[in-house]
Amino acid sequence: MENDLFQMSLLAGLVPDDEQAAKKTAKKAKAGKAANGDLAVENSQAAADKPARKTPAGNGKAAKASSEPDETAAVDPVSGVDALLCFALYSANHAMNKVYKPLLNEVGLTYPQYLAMTVLWEKDKVPVGDLTEKLQLETSTITPLLKRMETMGLVNRARSKKDERQVRISLTKKGKDLQAKTSHFQKSFADATGLSSKAYADLHKKVLALRETMRAFEG
Repeated sequence: MENDLFQMSLLAGLVPDDEQAAKKTAKKAKAGKAANGDLAVENSQAAADKPARKTPAGNGKAAKASSEPDETAAVDPVSGVDALLCFALYSANHAMNKVYKPLLNEVGLTYPQYLAMTVLWEKDKVPVGDLTEKLQLETSTITPLLKRMETMGLVNRARSKKDERQVRISLTKKGKDLQAKTSHFQKSFADATGLSSKAYADLHKKVLALRETMRAFEG
């Protein structure tokens, strides 16, 4: 009896059959999926339109700086006598004299004598006054120096015929020949500094500039 009533209900359309129920369920699912898809697209578009969050200016640099070592902290501070530029130049001069000593012993010259000979190799027969000015020496210092060099047979001293008050210094043959024996001095000294050619030239230029500045200060 119940089965007959159920069959009659199906025929009357009061109870959907399995196929009709399945179609309605699929239709609802499809509609829901489409709605969800539209929502996802809207959310994605909204995210794309939203401006990107900017990192505060300077944070990147600060982070990079914090990761790099502090070079200044690794340098030991100079203090005491080593902090004096005058002492640095003074002690460097002593070190340079030690480099020159074995070289000068080869030719039997002192450093001041070598400097005087270098001036004469550049320009022979010069007045004593010019030599004194060039080497920045006092007359009381240059006179005994030249007398010793004359005794060694390296130079001659003679009064000028035009002005007897003026004494000129000229090289002897021995003095001229000595130049060839000192030709390697400058290279040996440059090698001892450990500097490149450019660094050597730059340092030389700076020292000369310092000298001229200090001369102007004295004047």
